[in-house]
Amino acid sequence: MYINTRLVLFATALLTPVYYVSAATTLPPAPEAEKVEFKVSSPNGERLDPYYWLRDDKRQDPKVLGYLNAENAYYQQYSDRYSELTTALTNEIIGRIKQDDSSVPYVKGDYRYFSRFETGKEYPIYLRQPVAGGAEQVLLDVNELAEGKDFYQAANLQVSPNQQLLAYMEDTNGRRQYTLKVRDLKTGKDLPDQLTGLSAAIAWSADSKQLFLVRNDPTTLLSNTVLRHTLGDDAAKAQTVYQENDTSFYMWVSNSQDGRFVLINLSSTVSDELRVLDAAKPTSEFKVFAPRQRDFKYDAEHIDGRWVVRTDWQAPNYRLMTVTEDKIGDRAKWQPLLAHDDTIFIQDFALFNDYLAISERSDGLRRIRVMPWQDPAKAFYISSDEAAYVTGFEINAEQTTPWLRYTYTSLTTPASVYQLNMQTGEKQLLKQQEVLGDFDKNNYVTERVWAPAADGVKVPVSLLYRKGLTRDGTAPLYQYAYGSYGASMDPSFRSSILSLVDRGFVFAIAHIRGGQEMGRQWYEDGKLLNKINTFTDYIAVTDYLVTEKYAAKDKVIGMGGSAGGLLMGAVANLAPEKYRGLVAHVPFVDVVTTMLDESIPLTTNEFDEWGNPKEKVYYDYMLSYSPYDQVKAQQYPAILVTTGLHDSQVQYFEPAKWVAKLRELKTDNNPLVFRTNMEAGHGGKSGRFARLGETAQEYAFILDLLAQTP
Repeated sequence: MYINTRLVLFATALLTPVYYVSAATTLPPAPEAEKVEFKVSSPNGERLDPYYWLRDDKRQDPKVLGYLNAENAYYQQYSDRYSELTTALTNEIIGRIKQDDSSVPYVKGDYRYFSRFETGKEYPIYLRQPVAGGAEQVLLDVNELAEGKDFYQAANLQVSPNQQLLAYMEDTNGRRQYTLKVRDLKTGKDLPDQLTGLSAAIAWSADSKQLFLVRNDPTTLLSNTVLRHTLGDDAAKAQTVYQENDTSFYMWVSNSQDGRFVLINLSSTVSDELRVLDAAKPTSEFKVFAPRQRDFKYDAEHIDGRWVVRTDWQAPNYRLMTVTEDKIGDRAKWQPLLAHDDTIFIQDFALFNDYLAISERSDGLRRIRVMPWQDPAKAFYISSDEAAYVTGFEINAEQTTPWLRYTYTSLTTPASVYQLNMQTGEKQLLKQQEVLGDFDKNNYVTERVWAPAADGVKVPVSLLYRKGLTRDGTAPLYQYAYGSYGASMDPSFRSSILSLVDRGFVFAIAHIRGGQEMGRQWYEDGKLLNKINTFTDYIAVTDYLVTEKYAAKDKVIGMGGSAGGLLMGAVANLAPEKYRGLVAHVPFVDVVTTMLDESIPLTTNEFDEWGNPKEKVYYDYMLSYSPYDQVKAQQYPAILVTTGLHDSQVQYFEPAKWVAKLRELKTDNNPLVFRTNMEAGHGGKSGRFARLGETAQEYAFILDLLAQTP
């Protein structure tokens, strides 16, 4: 039961008082999931799971759907109390967006390619225009394709080498199982060619007559088969050109940047393998670039008769090497290009006829180094005067140009696209994201601080707050992190977060171990039997920010999604008293049961990330932190949980079971609400405004929650 009427204090952009009165609401009892005896077996023992019945792989069981709908109804009744705030936040967040916006055109072949959003429309329109001049041509209007559909995504648009055809992938439920579509750009009509059950990967043959695609296993959804489809042929005639039998590998196909080759990219957590095919000889055999080997990772790109290779071979932070076309197949023939550095992690590279551009990480920041091929000693960095920022490569489709396209952003600087003349040093700002309303970056402060972890390691933290904020320990804190798969959470601009920062929040990104912000070892120290560091790092950041009076100890909100949702679940069990509320989007919370089940998508790919629980050492360790297994009778923070019924990355039943067990065992009266999007998958809703609306719902939950804090 909750207080029916409250006077809630919020702060505006100028931190002046504004009042909001919630509507009077009497909540019914929260849904209670039935308990049904079920044993989860493993080589290391049995566990009872009374909520296992919530798993329905077909998403059709009336009992399961009934429970999810009951939770949705409960969430709706809970959120109805602050519906006016949700509406106001939605309008506020969308109001910062320039609705009629276009991307920066890039040149490829005879055309400039770009995309455009139109006012009031949810989806982009993809266009091109002849370089020589002429009218715009609409390649794909996604608004038309999405009409009448609850979810729609057009993915990985790839124009054919002859520039007359467009191949793209279509997903209509968010499960990331795609259907191939091919559009004739002369007529604007789709060809009859359709293949289903695919990943989003696409590669073209040089003659524009054949496509290379990746088919997924219908049960596990793992990408395991490369197909060659000849345009005009029946889909059933698509030929298998490669079959991957090792279920620990992900697979992708693409063309090399110069279009010369078709690439099969195979990647696991600890190993890579690249297979290459001359795109002008599409029926020939793929060649292995370098045989796979455990603890050996690499990727490669082609230019002017040679390959440039990024590899961790004898180089944990990666180095660059090179090999000529005729010597691929044996890594012993690779030649050094850019040496390994213990303090610099090589993230990516871009190739040009006269220059090599390298995207690096050092001190947790991404920066770009430009190196002339003819005089490497004259290499230089693209500079910044901000404490925390992100640079990265934009689309660089042409290798012959001296102009490097790159992006720049920070927590206070909207996303910006620059081009740099690598020969003269001239820099041009091509576009900066326009933020509508009274936004002025000078009203905000971004800061980089270092929080001591439990073992003494210093964890970098990126902060954003409004200028004039007094560090007196009274501000609310919104702390985000991810911390898995070596994914780095960079301090990029996001206009939606201003709706919290302008109300006095400090926004923190905790760059915890399990990511790769501080190099490869940062990742190694946050996975497998080191996973606990991810969780304790997050808690240590919270402690530091409270101790240093950036935040009030009773106004800390944590947020994470997917593997970051696992983080939220672990933190809820380990240190519930340190958080007023937690938000867990599509959370991976039933770690042991999922990793025991090799029929679940992604399980076998991730044994080297989490461990294989069929081995006792990993079983015991994973069980010690698995959020679902570690729920116990104690007080928990307020928690908002979201999922998508068609999620293929983290199945909906993981958060559903977690919520049911929390409801059973938690001893507090803090709100626990659970929302399932019945038409979407891992990424939530597909339209741009619909996604922002979901963000507004989260922020309204947080603001309403803090209104209850004395």
